[in-house]
Parts: sequence; structure tokens; C-alpha cells
Amino acid sequence: MINDNNKVYIVGLGALGSMYAAKLYDIFPAGIKIIADENRVKAFQQTGITVNGKPYFFDFILPSDKQPPADLIIIAVKNIHLQQAIQDIRGFIGEDTIVISLLNGILSEEQIGQAIGTHHLLYAYGVGMDALRKDNTTTYTNPGKIVFGEKQNTVLSDRVKAVKDLFERAQIPYQIPEDMNRALWSKFMMNTGINQASAVLRAPYGVFQQNEEARKLMLMAAEEVMALSQKCDINLNQADIDNFMQIIYTLHPSGKTSMLQDMEAGRKTEADIFAGTVIELGKKYNVPTPVNETLYCIIQVTEQTALI
Repeated sequence: MINDNNKVYIVGLGALGSMYAAKLYDIFPAGIKIIADENRVKAFQQTGITVNGKPYFFDFILPSDKQPPADLIIIAVKNIHLQQAIQDIRGFIGEDTIVISLLNGILSEEQIGQAIGTHHLLYAYGVGMDALRKDNTTTYTNPGKIVFGEKQNTVLSDRVKAVKDLFERAQIPYQIPEDMNRALWSKFMMNTGINQASAVLRAPYGVFQQNEEARKLMLMAAEEVMALSQKCDINLNQADIDNFMQIIYTLHPSGKTSMLQDMEAGRKTEADIFAGTVIELGKKYNVPTPVNETLYCIIQVTEQTALI
């Protein structure tokens, strides 16, 4: 059981990280620490973070600080910051530390496991949240849920039970699927569709809830992932498409995907882990991926133009 005497360290205070940090801080503030570099620590300590109107002044630690090993580390950064995050958490990993990653895509767990040891890792992702982060303010109406577990969860391990208990006490919705690898692919399919379509159309969730052509673009990109899943023995099907469409309809119409927020802010997007991965797998398995190739080109040009 992860309780008030334990340590939960979080790296990444974007929309997702700050939302869940706030929920965990509310139940045992002494156990929550945020790992950040010196510049971010100074900025956050001066202004704090506001989540749904409530100010939070978290306890920040530098990657070089001497601290007890964490019982749980949550990685909530973007993929472009993953390698730095892995370096930042190394000093806080003890023999029994559990690490979960809320990153998009299907590759982050493999990268983290190779760096710190797969025995520390639980597979995880966040889905269904509509959190928005602007400056030091995060707002959301739907916290979504964290999907997590071992690769197979027909019987729950002690590690999974400990995290499950923590999430229940913090009122963090969660799901523990029997087949975690398939669940990761399902989220990958959803993100490949909605994130990239929203980025090129500059469209919030409401557009996809109401506009047939926007949904068509989103689904064409997602269906290429479904085709690839057949080659990888994951075997996603129409029911998985229907499930993620149900999630889209639960999101606030004015909410925006993380990729759209990146695009609007002139930041580099995660197109490499979505379309980039799809294109690479398409070449490997001889599966056509024209929609993702087109989206990738559009997003790359937009990113490059923003930097001129």
C-alpha cells in the first residue's frame, strides 16, 4: 500500500501532470514531490500552480538532490523530453520503486525499461481528459482515467494493487485491462487519429463531435493503425474504434488535444511518435499509410514555418 509515509515523485507539470499532482497532493501533501530543473523550480515557487482555481505550492526537488528513494514515480512529460526525464529520475529509484509513464505512443515503456530496468515498470497511459494548461494555470472538466497494469493482468500483482489503492484514495479514475499491450495500441490508434487531425485542422473536440468530414479525417488516420495492428498480432477492430469515439463524445467541446496546444504555442509536436511510427511500421510490414504520410508532411511544414 502506498500511504502517507511513502513518497510519490512526479516529473512533468503540464496539463496532465499538474492535474494528477493536485489530486495526489490533496490526500497526502507531505508525500508528493515534483522533480524539475533549477529554472523551473524558481518559476514555480514564485507563482505556484493553479488547478481548477485552487493554488498549489508543491515541494520541488532537483534531479541532483539527495532524497529517499521514491515508492512511485510518475513520468508526465512530452516524448521529446523523455530521455531527460529518465536521467532526472535515476537518483530516486530504489530497489522497489514503481515507475509509470503517461506518455503517448507505444514506445516509451520500452525506452524507460531499457534505461532503468523493466522490473520497475508498470505500463500506463492517460485517456479521456480535457485538461488545458496556460502559463501556470490548469483547467479541466473531465479528469479522464489512467489505464495501467502489468503486461497481463488476469491476476493483479501486489504492485498493481498498491497503485490501484492510491488512485482510489486520490479519486483518480483508472482502468486495469487484462491485456495491457493491446490497450496501449488502442490508445495509440486514438491519438494517431484525433491528435493529428486536430492539429492540422486547428480544431477542438467539438469539431469532431459535430463535423462529419473532420471525423472522417480522424478515422482514416486511425484505421491505418488498425490495419498495422493485424500484422503485429494486436488485432484491433471496429469495436476499438467505436470505444474511442465514445470517449471523444465525453470531452468538453472547447477542449483541445495536446498536439493542438503544441501547434498553437509554436512548440514541436509529437508527430514523430504518431505518424512517424505508423509510417515506419507501414514500411516494415508493407502496409500503405498515405493518410499518416500526408498528415506528417503538413505538420512538419507547419512546425518549420513557425520557426522561420
